Amino acid sequence: MAAQQGMPSSALRVLEEALGMGLTAAGDTAEAVAAEGAYYLEQVTITEASEDDYEYEEIPDDNYSIPEGEEDLAKAIHMVQEQATDAQILEQKTILSSKYTVPEAIEDFLCNFLIKMGMTRTLDCFQSEWYELIQKGVTELRDGGNVPDVYTQNMLLENENKILKKDLKHYKQAADKAREDLLKTQKERDFHRMHHKRILQEKNKLINDLKGLKLHYASYEPTIRILHEKHHALLKQKMLTSLERDRAVEQISGLKETLKHMEIGHSLHAPEIRVVPNYGKENAPEGPTQKGLREAREQSRCKTKMKVDTKDSEFPTDMQPNPNLYLCKENICPAKFDYKLNNIFRIHELPVSCIVTHPHKDILVSCGEDHVWKVVGLPEGTVLLTGLGHTDWLSDGCFHPSGNKLATSSGDTTVKLWDLSKGNCILTFKGHTHAVWSCTWHSCGDFVASSSLDTTSKIWDVNSERCRYTLYGHTDSVNSIEFFPCSNTLLTGSADKSLSVWDARTGKCEQSLYGHMHSINDATFTPRGHMIASCDACGVTKLWDFRKLLPIVSIDVGPSPGNEVNFDSSGRVLAQASGNGVIHLLDLKSGQIHKLMGHESEAHTVVFSHDGETLFSGGSDGTVQTWS
Repeated sequence: MAAQQGMPSSALRVLEEALGMGLTAAGDTAEAVAAEGAYYLEQVTITEASEDDYEYEEIPDDNYSIPEGEEDLAKAIHMVQEQATDAQILEQKTILSSKYTVPEAIEDFLCNFLIKMGMTRTLDCFQSEWYELIQKGVTELRDGGNVPDVYTQNMLLENENKILKKDLKHYKQAADKAREDLLKTQKERDFHRMHHKRILQEKNKLINDLKGLKLHYASYEPTIRILHEKHHALLKQKMLTSLERDRAVEQISGLKETLKHMEIGHSLHAPEIRVVPNYGKENAPEGPTQKGLREAREQSRCKTKMKVDTKDSEFPTDMQPNPNLYLCKENICPAKFDYKLNNIFRIHELPVSCIVTHPHKDILVSCGEDHVWKVVGLPEGTVLLTGLGHTDWLSDGCFHPSGNKLATSSGDTTVKLWDLSKGNCILTFKGHTHAVWSCTWHSCGDFVASSSLDTTSKIWDVNSERCRYTLYGHTDSVNSIEFFPCSNTLLTGSADKSLSVWDARTGKCEQSLYGHMHSINDATFTPRGHMIASCDACGVTKLWDFRKLLPIVSIDVGPSPGNEVNFDSSGRVLAQASGNGVIHLLDLKSGQIHKLMGHESEAHTVVFSHDGETLFSGGSDGTVQTWS
């Protein structure tokens, strides 16, 4: 051990060695203690490091000023104030606290230094030897002395320097991140600015195009007005020409019939002159061939006389009021929706295309794709009469208002009239070039109207047995036709997605209704005639106000097509036959939809009985189902 005299100077040397030379590691100290058992202190000279030799790291001062053209006065003033504040902070010098602090004892300074450096074993050795010397009296506490202020100040400055370096590192990271965010923001700003300019260019281009289109449209308005006037003039001229043509055709037909009558009268008179002297031939026996020829001549003479005498029927001017107009069955009893399947009649071998009920009797007629129509008695379902004559599938049928005749339409392009008392065909109308989809009787019973795949409809005169008018206007197949109750108005529905209202007296289209997005399969009036119902190939059913010719409501029960629609006698319930075999019943008051499911395949037709208690439906399986 070194001599113990001069304790303050030896303690100072220990402090100088700890600060200048540094302390050994904890493991080296333990080995030295184990080898020699004590510490030996040397006096060394501490050289003060010059501040000029320290290399300070430069912080780049990037000028993140606002680009030209974007700054405003408030932002500029705020930036100048921030720069002035930063400059003041940088110019400030570190001012040491002037508060009086108690000097730290040397032994406390060494203990604190060892604790701070984590040299616990050295600290234990120091404390054990230090207090051992104090107990032996070799060293006294008052002789230890105090640590000079310069060492304490150096330690404080070193700690502050470390803290400042950490803060500097954090600020640099924050500055780098801010720089990246600024660059990203500037890129996004440039992108949005360029996008905004492009939008403005497109907007200006569209405005210019719109102005050009308006000018173009304005230049066409006079031409369109002139064309409309010409169109109306041509329509009037066409109507007058058609009237003149019909008058000329009537005159020609009258002349032809007169000529035929004259020829027949001459031929009838000639044999009498020739036969008078020849009595032997009169008394001679007549063979079967001669007899057949004589009967055919007599029938042709009778028909010719009838045709000469018949004239075109006149459309009634004083129509009787609609008997259903004042019927309000819906106020007498509630509408019926709880129909249940009652019976199934297998009538046809092929699909049923149409069912019509007799206006006075409990019978119905079903038309099928097997080329026949059948009269079915109710409620047993017995077949009373079968009509043969069409050469292709039947599409529709309609009873004469008196109920003693039937009109049928077929895919063989004809419309036939049948006498129900005999079941014979009494008249055939030919004139359509494609399949006939629908037919209907006028309430007076003298006219039949038909619609066809050839985009036309025809009005046939039953008495003169000829076509009175051909209705042109639709651009696609005309799928349905129906007379307004007790009037001369016709309603047609077409695959061109439109409904048309026609005047049967002139054959002119009065109004067209648009609203369907798909082909119209069927259209009908209510019994009172104030409403129209139509269905299309996508299952959408529309109701129209016939007085205002405007749509009321649209009901979508698709996507299966709606094949036919019909009202009950009260006009409150609408039935639709759907392509998926479901019969939809629509309550026109509440808007609720009820479903009747009984057909295994497609349902083609649906109709109510006159009392509304029974519903009949026909399907593609050839059956007629009754619901009650």
